[in-house]
Amino acid sequence: MQTIQTGQCGLCTHFGESHHSDKALVSIITTKQAELSLLDECGHPKHSSLHLKVSPISGCDGFTAAASA
Repeated sequence: MQTIQTGQCGLCTHFGESHHSDKALVSIITTKQAELSLLDECGHPKHSSLHLKVSPISGCDGFTAAASA
């Protein structure tokens, strides 16, 4: 497990945006921990057409904090 910090994709509203209520994504937000092998799509409007897959520890300047579960 990897600890996720504010500013990283795992805590961003755009990480897995199309299925944000998925148990794994809710767990990341509540525990701030994620499996190292997890990848999910980035739904940020500037990136969505690229269908990027990012890890929870990735990050970019488009970070928007996800709502607390």
